[in-house]
Amino acid sequence: MPRFKLTIEYAGTRYSGWQIQKNARTVQGEIDRAVRTATGRTDFELYGSGRTDAGVHALAQVAHLDVSTNLPVDSLCRRLNDELPADINVRAAKIVPHRFHARHDAVSRTYLYQIARRRTAFAKNYVWWVKEPLDLARMREAARAFVGMRDFQSFAKSDAQDVRQDGLQNEVETRGNKSTLVLVDRLDIGEEGDLVLVGIEGSHFLWKMVRRIVGVLVEIGRGGLDPADAALFLTESSAAPARLTAPPSGLFLARVSYTGDPRDTTLRAATPVR
Repeated sequence: MPRFKLTIEYAGTRYSGWQIQKNARTVQGEIDRAVRTATGRTDFELYGSGRTDAGVHALAQVAHLDVSTNLPVDSLCRRLNDELPADINVRAAKIVPHRFHARHDAVSRTYLYQIARRRTAFAKNYVWWVKEPLDLARMREAARAFVGMRDFQSFAKSDAQDVRQDGLQNEVETRGNKSTLVLVDRLDIGEEGDLVLVGIEGSHFLWKMVRRIVGVLVEIGRGGLDPADAALFLTESSAAPARLTAPPSGLFLARVSYTGDPRDTTLRAATPVR
């Protein structure tokens, strides 16, 4: 049985996250259905590099698929896309060794967050519109506190809305790992058109951690917090990051990197707002 590496892009607006759930429409569920139709098989394994939460998007999610099929790779990719809804697309598929694991072999993950400086008619599902002016110098000063091996306990705290009725917590790439230590390799803040872009790369991310970092940075940018508060949240327990959680609409899983992959640190918009 061959193992395929799939690179997938999707708009998460209509889905309850990546992971298959009962009584909910999910990205993995749609791909699972497409595999059944395209290959005629029901005995296969589809495993993603990590979970994304409801409303979160992906530019390059990675999954591995074990399925018995005689379809050439290009034909499999085409047939999957024929069966998938328009907001999910398999960008690439290739056969990989069975030792490859989409999640366990990933060495880093990169997320992009898009903040709009103006109201937009076309990209509202892909941005967070912040009405107040943002001081990017203050945000960049605060961002330095998050780079390195840090304890993100305050950014992993649950709040009243964090556990849905089904008990699932989607955006947890380290589910089962109680440690709140995370290595953040870089955190960049840039501009493109009317967008402020936040790019963050790290070994893994805790549930809602990226959205809470963005929420804290935005609050600092609009003057509600001091840049020094970012470092304070890493050394003292605080409920503020949970309270400031940014909405999922602006968040994209931009890249999952594996050993030998070229390093791309370019910060670019996924959906431009001019």
